Amino acid sequence: MRRRWAFRGLQQPVKAEHINPFVGSTTKVFDTMLSCELQRGELSIGDGCQPVYDISGIIGLSGKAAGTVVLSLSREAAIQATATMLGETPDDLNGDVVDAVGELTNMIAGAAKAELEQLQMSVSLPNVIIGRNHCIQFPTGVKPICIPFESSIGALSVEFGLKEET
Repeated sequence: MRRRWAFRGLQQPVKAEHINPFVGSTTKVFDTMLSCELQRGELSIGDGCQPVYDISGIIGLSGKAAGTVVLSLSREAAIQATATMLGETPDDLNGDVVDAVGELTNMIAGAAKAELEQLQMSVSLPNVIIGRNHCIQFPTGVKPICIPFESSIGALSVEFGLKEET
C-alpha cells in the first residue's frame, strides 16, 4: 500500500515516495560532505514563492515529472558549510559560498533523482540567489513541500514541487 501525504490546496496528493528521497538525500549529503547531522522538522506546504532563508540553491527537474528543488540556508549555515567544504571560513556570502551552496543543491537533487528513476528526470545546472524576499517559481498548480532541518551549523530547508506528466 502506498502512503500518501494529503495536503489541502494541492491538485493531486503528494506521494510519500516523492518526499522520502529528498529527506534522505539531504540527510545523507550533509552527513557525508559536512559531517553534520540534521534534525528534520515538520513537513509543511511552502508558500509557493519565497524560501525561508537568505541564500537558495535552485535546480530544475524535467522528464516524466517536472519541478523545482530549492535548498535554502541561513547565512550562518551557508558560511559554515562552505568552511567545512573548503577548510577556510569565508568572511561573508561570497563566490565560494555560492559555489558550495550550488554544489550541495546539485548533490541533493541528483541523489533524490536517482531514487526516483521511474520518473526518468534530468537535472538542470544549479542557480544560487542571495538576499531576502526572492521568489521561486514552481510548476503551475503545484504547491511545494517544505522540509525544515536544524543542525549544528544552522537552519536550512529543502522545498520541492513535482508535477507528474500525464
